Amino acid sequence: MKNVTVTMEDSVAEWARLEAARRNTSVSRLVGELLAEKMRHDDAYERAMQDWLHRERSWTSAGKAYPKRGAK
Repeated sequence: MKNVTVTMEDSVAEWARLEAARRNTSVSRLVGELLAEKMRHDDAYERAMQDWLHRERSWTSAGKAYPKRGAK
């Protein structure tokens, strides 16, 4: 574990104190958990985006023009 100093607005600090108390934890642990959750979310999003970008496209036109919108 690493100790860090965080600077935030007074209103944010007050919210963090109240939220930590509601969750029966410390502000330090609350901030750590929120950041860990954000990191997991961002990592999952990045993996999903890379997976999508590297997929073989089955919807390409294979050199042909795509049909025009409204064409029958």
